[in-house]
Amino acid sequence: MPAIKARAFVRRLKDRIALNRRAFVLYSVLRALVLVVLVRCVLTGRWEGVALSALSLVLFLVPAFVEDLAHVQIPGLFQAIIFSFIFAAEILGEIDHYYVLVPGWDTVLHTMNGFLCAAIGFSLVDLLNRSSRPISLSPLYVAIVAFCFSMTVGVLWEFIEFGFDTFFGLDMQKDSFVTAISSVALDPTNQGRRVAIDRIVRTTVTTAGGATTTFSGYLDIGLIDTMKDLLVNFVGALAFSIVGYLSLRRGESGNWAAGLHVTPLSEDQYEKSEKCLDSIAADRRRRRKRS
Repeated sequence: MPAIKARAFVRRLKDRIALNRRAFVLYSVLRALVLVVLVRCVLTGRWEGVALSALSLVLFLVPAFVEDLAHVQIPGLFQAIIFSFIFAAEILGEIDHYYVLVPGWDTVLHTMNGFLCAAIGFSLVDLLNRSSRPISLSPLYVAIVAFCFSMTVGVLWEFIEFGFDTFFGLDMQKDSFVTAISSVALDPTNQGRRVAIDRIVRTTVTTAGGATTTFSGYLDIGLIDTMKDLLVNFVGALAFSIVGYLSLRRGESGNWAAGLHVTPLSEDQYEKSEKCLDSIAADRRRRRKRS
């Protein structure tokens, strides 16, 4: 019985995505590609890839779940960007190694993340301010809150990456090779003096067992990657916050930014969407009976 209810719930979420035709077309294409990747990973024994593929399929349903839970409408453009982001990050980035093979792939995704999270921040301010006595908020205040929300999400994600690297031995905070370092930890007098080493050509690491590994330069453990990710997240958040601020100040609602604005549904609108979902489910049952 729980399995039947779970399948019905997932089917309902898919039907909700289908209410927006363009978003559903993209969802269907990406879902099919993920299933192909999942099968490929099973056949090659890449179980981490299997897990990431399954996770991607679940994440694809999150926008529809949020719509159902919070009685809101996520625009088709926003859903399409979310689907594309998940596919680019998990399938292309992690499974197909685009983070390593394609220069700047990680940078582009973190910039997009900052942009999207700022859009979510704008929507949250509006949604949380919907009440019988809404407070009039200045465009600048809304923009600052959205920017801070996006940066907070970016920082929390770096915490997650650090946690996985520390406790599971992953390399989510990608390491970098540098040719110069400067550190007070190298001060033999322990007086906090900065010791700089320039023009590093190679570094040799010796383990307790006597094994040695030599590589070019000096290995920076994740710091450069983390700061670069936060910087491009800052750029994305700032870009959308400026656009959102100008849109609110000018009172524009029909521009492209409106396509990234989550809006609450009235009771009538929500009931109408539920009737559409019931109609889709009824049509599917009739087709099954005919076949």
